[in-house]
Amino acid sequence: MSFYSLFASKGPSGFGYTSTAKEVTAGLSLEGKTILVTGCNSGLGQEAVRVLTGRGARVVATARSAEKAEAACRSFSGKTIPLACELAEPASVRACVEAVKQKGITLDAIIGNAGIMALPKLRQAYGYELQFFTNHIGHFILITGLLEQLAADGRVVMLSSSAHRMAPGGGIEFDNLSGEKRYWSWRAYGQSKFANLLFAKELARRFAGTKKTANAVHPGSINTNLTRHMGTVSTFFADHFGPLFLKSVSQGAATEVFAAVHPAAAGINGAYFDDCNVAKCRRDADDPVLAKKLWDVSERIVAELKI
Repeated sequence: MSFYSLFASKGPSGFGYTSTAKEVTAGLSLEGKTILVTGCNSGLGQEAVRVLTGRGARVVATARSAEKAEAACRSFSGKTIPLACELAEPASVRACVEAVKQKGITLDAIIGNAGIMALPKLRQAYGYELQFFTNHIGHFILITGLLEQLAADGRVVMLSSSAHRMAPGGGIEFDNLSGEKRYWSWRAYGQSKFANLLFAKELARRFAGTKKTANAVHPGSINTNLTRHMGTVSTFFADHFGPLFLKSVSQGAATEVFAAVHPAAAGINGAYFDDCNVAKCRRDADDPVLAKKLWDVSERIVAELKI
Protein backbone atom coordinates (compact mmCIF):
# COMPACT_ATOMS: atom_id res chain seq x y z
CA MET A 1 0.00 0.00 0.00
CA SER A 2 1.43 3.36 -1.00
CA PHE A 3 1.58 6.28 1.40
CA TYR A 4 -0.76 8.31 -0.84
CA SER A 5 -3.43 5.61 -0.71
CA LEU A 6 -3.96 6.39 2.97
CA PHE A 7 -5.44 9.76 1.98
CA ALA A 8 -6.98 8.98 -1.42
CA SER A 9 -10.75 9.07 -1.80
CA LYS A 10 -13.12 7.64 -4.39
CA GLY A 11 -14.59 9.78 -7.15
CA PRO A 12 -18.08 10.03 -8.68
CA SER A 13 -17.66 6.66 -10.42
CA GLY A 14 -17.37 4.95 -7.05
CA PHE A 15 -13.74 4.09 -7.72
CA GLY A 16 -10.46 5.86 -7.15
CA TYR A 17 -6.72 5.69 -6.61
CA THR A 18 -6.72 2.41 -4.70
CA SER A 19 -9.21 0.57 -6.94
CA THR A 20 -7.90 -2.47 -8.78
CA ALA A 21 -8.83 -3.88 -12.17
CA LYS A 22 -10.49 -6.78 -10.41
CA GLU A 23 -12.56 -4.43 -8.27
CA VAL A 24 -13.79 -2.27 -11.15
CA THR A 25 -15.05 -5.39 -12.94
CA ALA A 26 -16.62 -7.01 -9.89
CA GLY A 27 -20.06 -8.36 -10.77
CA LEU A 28 -19.57 -7.82 -14.51
CA SER A 29 -19.96 -10.64 -17.01
CA LEU A 30 -17.96 -10.05 -20.17
CA GLU A 31 -19.09 -13.23 -21.88
CA GLY A 32 -19.50 -12.60 -25.60
CA LYS A 33 -17.18 -9.58 -25.55
CA THR A 34 -13.94 -9.45 -27.52
CA ILE A 35 -11.25 -6.96 -26.54
CA LEU A 36 -7.85 -6.30 -28.11
CA VAL A 37 -5.03 -5.37 -25.73
CA THR A 38 -1.55 -4.39 -26.88
CA GLY A 39 1.40 -5.28 -24.65
CA CYS A 40 -0.12 -8.41 -23.13
CA ASN A 41 3.07 -9.98 -21.87
CA SER A 42 4.00 -7.69 -18.98
CA GLY A 43 2.86 -4.98 -16.61
CA LEU A 44 -0.48 -3.30 -17.05
CA GLY A 45 -1.36 -5.12 -20.25
CA GLN A 46 -0.78 -8.50 -18.67
CA GLU A 47 -2.93 -7.60 -15.68
CA ALA A 48 -5.68 -6.20 -17.90
CA VAL A 49 -5.81 -9.41 -19.94
CA ARG A 50 -5.79 -11.54 -16.80
CA VAL A 51 -8.77 -9.69 -15.34
CA LEU A 52 -10.72 -9.38 -18.59
CA THR A 53 -10.40 -13.08 -19.43
CA GLY A 54 -11.27 -13.88 -15.83
CA ARG A 55 -14.58 -12.06 -16.34
CA GLY A 56 -15.34 -14.06 -19.46
CA ALA A 57 -14.06 -11.83 -22.27
CA ARG A 58 -12.16 -13.19 -25.23
CA VAL A 59 -8.97 -11.16 -25.59
CA VAL A 60 -6.89 -10.60 -28.69
CA ALA A 61 -3.58 -10.32 -26.88
CA THR A 62 -0.64 -8.78 -28.71
CA ALA A 63 3.06 -8.59 -27.95
CA ARG A 64 6.19 -7.75 -29.91
CA SER A 65 6.51 -11.32 -31.17
CA ALA A 66 4.20 -14.30 -31.60
CA GLU A 67 6.37 -16.22 -29.13
CA LYS A 68 5.92 -13.58 -26.41
CA ALA A 69 2.18 -13.34 -27.04
CA GLU A 70 1.74 -17.11 -26.97
CA ALA A 71 3.82 -17.49 -23.80
CA ALA A 72 1.77 -14.80 -22.08
CA CYS A 73 -1.51 -16.35 -23.17
CA ARG A 74 -0.52 -19.69 -21.66
CA SER A 75 -0.57 -17.96 -18.28
CA PHE A 76 -4.20 -16.81 -18.66
CA SER A 77 -7.07 -19.10 -17.79
CA GLY A 78 -9.60 -17.61 -20.21
CA LYS A 79 -10.05 -17.30 -23.97
CA THR A 80 -7.23 -15.57 -25.82
CA ILE A 81 -5.99 -15.07 -29.37
CA PRO A 82 -2.23 -14.35 -29.30
CA LEU A 83 -0.89 -12.17 -32.11
CA ALA A 84 2.40 -10.48 -32.89
CA CYS A 85 2.28 -6.69 -33.10
CA GLU A 86 5.64 -4.93 -32.94
CA LEU A 87 4.50 -1.32 -32.84
CA ALA A 88 7.84 -0.01 -34.10
CA GLU A 89 7.56 -2.19 -37.22
CA PRO A 90 4.69 -1.08 -39.50
CA ALA A 91 4.68 -4.37 -41.40
CA SER A 92 4.10 -6.26 -38.14
CA VAL A 93 1.27 -3.91 -37.21
CA ARG A 94 -0.36 -4.32 -40.63
CA ALA A 95 -0.03 -8.10 -40.34
CA CYS A 96 -1.81 -7.95 -36.98
CA VAL A 97 -4.62 -5.89 -38.52
CA GLU A 98 -4.99 -8.37 -41.37
CA ALA A 99 -5.01 -11.32 -38.97
CA VAL A 100 -7.89 -9.80 -37.01
CA LYS A 101 -9.79 -9.09 -40.22
CA GLN A 102 -9.20 -12.56 -41.65
CA LYS A 103 -10.51 -14.14 -38.48
CA GLY A 104 -13.68 -12.04 -38.83
CA ILE A 105 -13.32 -10.66 -35.32
CA THR A 106 -15.61 -7.88 -34.11
CA LEU A 107 -13.97 -5.88 -31.34
CA ASP A 108 -15.98 -4.48 -28.46
CA ALA A 109 -12.96 -2.54 -27.24
CA ILE A 110 -9.36 -1.80 -28.15
CA ILE A 111 -6.91 -0.92 -25.39
CA GLY A 112 -3.74 0.74 -26.71
CA ASN A 113 -1.65 -0.22 -23.70
CA ALA A 114 1.85 -1.01 -24.99
CA GLY A 115 4.63 1.52 -25.05
CA ILE A 116 8.21 2.48 -24.27
CA MET A 117 9.39 5.17 -21.89
CA ALA A 118 12.22 7.63 -21.35
CA LEU A 119 14.89 6.21 -23.64
CA PRO A 120 18.13 7.80 -22.34
CA LYS A 121 19.58 8.37 -25.81
CA LEU A 122 17.90 9.30 -29.07
CA ARG A 123 16.79 6.25 -31.02
CA GLN A 124 14.81 6.32 -34.22
CA ALA A 125 12.52 4.18 -36.34
CA TYR A 126 12.10 5.07 -40.00
CA GLY A 127 13.62 8.48 -39.31
CA TYR A 128 11.31 9.35 -36.40
CA GLU A 129 12.05 9.51 -32.67
CA LEU A 130 11.33 6.02 -31.37
CA GLN A 131 8.94 6.85 -28.52
CA PHE A 132 6.74 8.94 -30.80
CA PHE A 133 6.85 6.29 -33.51
CA THR A 134 6.16 3.33 -31.21
CA ASN A 135 3.69 4.84 -28.78
CA HIS A 136 1.75 6.93 -31.29
CA ILE A 137 2.35 5.97 -34.92
CA GLY A 138 2.28 2.23 -34.20
CA HIS A 139 -1.05 2.53 -32.42
CA PHE A 140 -2.34 4.92 -35.09
CA ILE A 141 -1.69 2.31 -37.79
CA LEU A 142 -3.23 -0.46 -35.69
CA ILE A 143 -6.38 1.30 -34.55
CA THR A 144 -7.23 3.12 -37.76
CA GLY A 145 -6.75 -0.19 -39.52
CA LEU A 146 -9.23 -1.88 -37.20
CA LEU A 147 -12.00 0.72 -37.16
CA GLU A 148 -14.16 -1.40 -39.47
CA GLN A 149 -13.85 -4.24 -36.95
CA LEU A 150 -15.05 -2.08 -34.05
CA ALA A 151 -18.53 -2.87 -32.79
CA ALA A 152 -21.31 -0.29 -33.19
CA ASP A 153 -20.86 0.64 -29.52
CA GLY A 154 -17.15 -0.18 -29.42
CA ARG A 155 -14.67 1.66 -27.24
CA VAL A 156 -11.10 2.73 -27.93
CA VAL A 157 -8.93 3.38 -24.89
CA MET A 158 -5.48 4.93 -25.26
CA LEU A 159 -2.95 4.85 -22.46
CA SER A 160 -1.75 8.40 -22.12
CA SER A 161 -0.15 9.60 -18.91
CA SER A 162 0.11 12.59 -16.63
CA ALA A 163 3.51 12.83 -18.35
CA HIS A 164 1.65 14.44 -21.26
CA ARG A 165 2.12 17.61 -19.20
CA MET A 166 5.88 17.26 -19.82
CA ALA A 167 5.40 17.60 -23.58
CA PRO A 168 7.05 20.66 -25.13
CA GLY A 169 5.21 23.93 -25.50
CA GLY A 170 2.58 23.51 -28.18
CA GLY A 171 2.33 19.82 -27.37
CA ILE A 172 3.95 18.37 -30.49
CA GLU A 173 7.21 19.55 -32.07
CA PHE A 174 6.17 18.95 -35.65
CA ASP A 175 9.50 20.38 -36.85
CA ASN A 176 11.46 17.90 -34.73
CA LEU A 177 9.69 14.54 -34.98
CA SER A 178 13.07 13.00 -35.75
CA GLY A 179 14.38 14.21 -32.39
CA GLU A 180 17.59 15.36 -34.03
CA LYS A 181 17.26 19.09 -33.30
CA ARG A 182 17.00 18.50 -29.55
CA TYR A 183 16.30 15.47 -27.40
CA TRP A 184 15.44 14.99 -23.75
CA SER A 185 14.09 11.58 -22.83
CA TRP A 186 11.22 12.71 -20.62
CA ARG A 187 10.07 15.48 -22.91
CA ALA A 188 10.05 13.02 -25.81
CA TYR A 189 8.07 10.54 -23.72
CA GLY A 190 5.67 13.32 -22.71
CA GLN A 191 5.22 14.25 -26.36
CA SER A 192 4.33 10.64 -27.23
CA LYS A 193 1.75 10.55 -24.43
CA PHE A 194 0.40 13.93 -25.55
CA ALA A 195 0.04 12.39 -29.01
CA ASN A 196 -1.88 9.43 -27.56
CA LEU A 197 -4.23 11.90 -25.90
CA LEU A 198 -4.71 13.99 -29.06
CA PHE A 199 -5.32 10.84 -31.09
CA ALA A 200 -8.11 9.79 -28.72
CA LYS A 201 -9.61 13.29 -28.85
CA GLU A 202 -9.63 13.41 -32.66
CA LEU A 203 -10.95 9.86 -32.93
CA ALA A 204 -13.73 10.81 -30.51
CA ARG A 205 -14.61 13.76 -32.75
CA ARG A 206 -14.84 11.41 -35.72
CA PHE A 207 -17.06 9.08 -33.69
CA ALA A 208 -19.57 11.89 -33.05
CA GLY A 209 -23.09 10.83 -33.95
CA THR A 210 -22.34 7.16 -33.31
CA LYS A 211 -22.29 5.00 -30.19
CA LYS A 212 -18.55 4.44 -30.52
CA THR A 213 -16.24 6.18 -28.07
CA ALA A 214 -12.57 7.02 -27.73
CA ASN A 215 -10.90 8.10 -24.50
CA ALA A 216 -7.45 8.39 -22.98
CA VAL A 217 -6.35 7.35 -19.51
CA HIS A 218 -3.59 8.04 -17.02
CA PRO A 219 -2.85 4.75 -15.24
CA GLY A 220 -0.97 6.37 -12.38
CA SER A 221 2.67 6.01 -11.44
CA ILE A 222 3.61 2.33 -11.42
CA ASN A 223 6.96 0.58 -11.22
CA THR A 224 6.65 -1.62 -14.32
CA ASN A 225 9.31 -2.74 -16.79
CA LEU A 226 8.80 0.55 -18.62
CA THR A 227 11.28 1.93 -16.10
CA ARG A 228 14.05 -0.32 -17.44
CA HIS A 229 15.58 2.57 -19.39
CA MET A 230 15.74 4.89 -16.40
CA GLY A 231 19.11 5.69 -14.86
CA THR A 232 20.63 3.64 -12.05
CA VAL A 233 19.71 6.13 -9.32
CA SER A 234 16.10 6.48 -10.52
CA THR A 235 15.74 2.72 -10.79
CA PHE A 236 17.15 2.26 -7.27
CA PHE A 237 14.62 4.68 -5.78
CA ALA A 238 11.75 3.14 -7.77
CA ASP A 239 12.68 -0.34 -6.58
CA HIS A 240 13.32 0.53 -2.93
CA PHE A 241 10.95 3.40 -2.23
CA GLY A 242 8.32 2.78 -4.89
CA PRO A 243 5.94 1.02 -2.50
CA LEU A 244 5.63 4.30 -0.60
CA PHE A 245 4.29 6.31 -3.54
CA LEU A 246 3.64 4.04 -6.53
CA LYS A 247 0.49 2.14 -7.43
CA SER A 248 0.50 -1.62 -7.72
CA VAL A 249 0.16 -3.07 -11.22
CA SER A 250 -3.39 -4.15 -10.40
CA GLN A 251 -4.28 -0.60 -9.37
CA GLY A 252 -2.55 0.78 -12.45
CA ALA A 253 -4.60 -1.42 -14.78
CA ALA A 254 -7.88 -0.35 -13.19
CA THR A 255 -8.48 2.84 -15.18
CA GLU A 256 -7.91 1.36 -18.64
CA VAL A 257 -10.16 -1.60 -17.79
CA PHE A 258 -12.81 0.72 -16.34
CA ALA A 259 -12.85 2.88 -19.47
CA ALA A 260 -13.01 -0.20 -21.71
CA VAL A 261 -15.80 -2.21 -20.10
CA HIS A 262 -17.57 -0.57 -17.16
CA PRO A 263 -21.19 0.52 -17.74
CA ALA A 264 -20.46 3.86 -16.04
CA ALA A 265 -18.02 4.72 -18.84
CA ALA A 266 -20.47 3.91 -21.63
CA GLY A 267 -21.23 6.94 -23.78
CA ILE A 268 -18.35 9.01 -22.42
CA ASN A 269 -16.43 10.23 -25.46
CA GLY A 270 -13.27 12.30 -25.81
CA ALA A 271 -12.43 12.30 -22.11
CA TYR A 272 -9.24 11.91 -20.09
CA PHE A 273 -9.55 9.50 -17.17
CA ASP A 274 -7.45 9.40 -14.02
CA ASP A 275 -8.14 7.03 -11.12
CA CYS A 276 -11.25 5.71 -12.91
CA ASN A 277 -12.84 9.15 -13.13
CA VAL A 278 -12.97 11.88 -15.76
CA ALA A 279 -10.19 14.38 -15.08
CA LYS A 280 -8.63 17.50 -16.57
CA CYS A 281 -5.79 17.26 -19.06
CA ARG A 282 -3.38 19.96 -20.16
CA ARG A 283 -5.38 22.76 -21.74
CA ASP A 284 -3.84 22.56 -25.21
CA ALA A 285 -4.64 18.83 -25.38
CA ASP A 286 -8.25 19.94 -25.86
CA ASP A 287 -7.34 21.93 -28.99
CA PRO A 288 -9.28 20.37 -31.91
CA VAL A 289 -7.09 22.12 -34.48
CA LEU A 290 -3.96 20.59 -32.95
CA ALA A 291 -5.58 17.16 -32.77
CA LYS A 292 -6.61 17.37 -36.43
CA LYS A 293 -3.11 18.47 -37.43
CA LEU A 294 -1.55 15.49 -35.65
CA TRP A 295 -4.00 13.15 -37.40
CA ASP A 296 -3.14 14.63 -40.80
CA VAL A 297 0.60 14.46 -40.14
CA SER A 298 0.24 10.87 -38.91
CA GLU A 299 -1.59 9.91 -42.10
CA ARG A 300 1.20 11.48 -44.15
CA ILE A 301 3.86 9.58 -42.18
CA VAL A 302 2.02 6.29 -42.67
CA ALA A 303 1.57 6.97 -46.39
CA GLU A 304 5.30 7.62 -46.75
CA LEU A 305 6.07 4.27 -45.12
CA LYS A 306 4.41 2.56 -48.10
CA ILE A 307 3.23 -0.48 -46.17
